[in-house]
Formats: sequence, structure tokens, C-alpha cells
Amino acid sequence: MEITVNGVTLHYEKTGEGRPLFLLHGNGEDHTIFDQAAKVLRSHFAVYMPDTRGHGKSAYEGELHYADFAADLNAMIEALQLEDVAVYGFSDGGITALLAAMDSSRITSVITSGANTRPETVKQPLRTLIALSGTFAHDPKMRLMQKEPDITADMLKKIQAETLVLAGAHDLVEESDTRFIASCIPHASLRILQSESHGSYIVHDRRIGDLLVAYLNHARKGE
Repeated sequence: MEITVNGVTLHYEKTGEGRPLFLLHGNGEDHTIFDQAAKVLRSHFAVYMPDTRGHGKSAYEGELHYADFAADLNAMIEALQLEDVAVYGFSDGGITALLAAMDSSRITSVITSGANTRPETVKQPLRTLIALSGTFAHDPKMRLMQKEPDITADMLKKIQAETLVLAGAHDLVEESDTRFIASCIPHASLRILQSESHGSYIVHDRRIGDLLVAYLNHARKGE
């Protein structure tokens, strides 16, 4: 499927019926990383899996910015006339989910995995790779991670959606930053997953689907 928002045509896949749930991939990836999770989730939700601008089948040749990713997501949700939306984001997708939730009352649940607030809160080996790729390969995806995000405590405090912040115990993001995100969002929950890395339980893996079903169903029963 395709939808045009903010002058950009985004490719997305949809499966299942029920409450809308968006799955947002990380940098340099596309929606297919959620192939296994979608098999779990489609029995519980209407699952939307977009390719971010400049990724997958969503062509774009300009500079990339997280604020634009978030604006695209919110415009897509509005164009599809969706309400009570849950958004799950992995890595860069988690950053996008946080930024989008700051500006949308339609997003009522947010779950992030391995999101960061500043470039320097990514662990050093990855920072070195990002710097080399952004400088010498002139890769706009790497340049994005060199310069962004810049998310402050005051920005995070704007999020009113129920929020779960996830990270692996061996994540690529400093645990202190993951804890900072959770501490700033009102009433957010935090889970550090032991024995997991940045994407070990997410990419082509059903475990993130099981986690999302358990969290979203439990949160909804608690209302």
C-alpha cells in the first residue's frame, strides 16, 4: 500500500483487525524486520508497518531528520482517520515514536526499544562506525545519527500516552539514557531485558510481538 503525506509517498503494509498498532523500524532497515512479530500481532491488532522516508520502498533523496519521520507518522495516522493508536518503535523508530507522541493526541500508547536522546548516548563502537560512514560514505542515514536526536527532559514530559521503555541489557544505547527517557515521561514503565542486545528480540523475531500483546492487553485491562 502507499500513502502520500508531507509531499512524500510512503509504502506500508497492513495486516489484522482491531486497535491500530504501528511498527516502526530502525535506521537502514524496512518493515520486513517485523515479519515474525506481525504473525503474532495480527490476531490482536490492525498492524501498520510503514517504511520510513528514504528507507525500503519509500523513496526520498533529501536530508533525513527525525522530526520529519514523526511528522510523516502523525500525518499518516490523521489521513487514515485512526484514533486510540499504539506505536512501537525500534531504535530510530523509537525516537520517531517519542517525537510523534509529543504532538499527537491520537497516539495513546507508546513502546520503544533501544531509543536514544542524543548521539553521544550511543556506545562508542557504534559512534565510531556512524562517524566513519557519515563522513566518508556520505550516507544520509548515518549523517542523521551523527547529528540527531536532541531530545530533552522537557520534551519527554509532554508525552501523555501510556509508555513502556525497553532496552536489552547489552544494548547499543547507554542504559543511563534509557533510564533517563523512562524517568522523564509521566508514569512510564521501564524494562531492561536480560541477555538481550539491541535487536536480538526484535529483528525477524516473534518475541517483540509477544511482549507487545502482553503489555498492551494488560494496560488496557487496567483502565
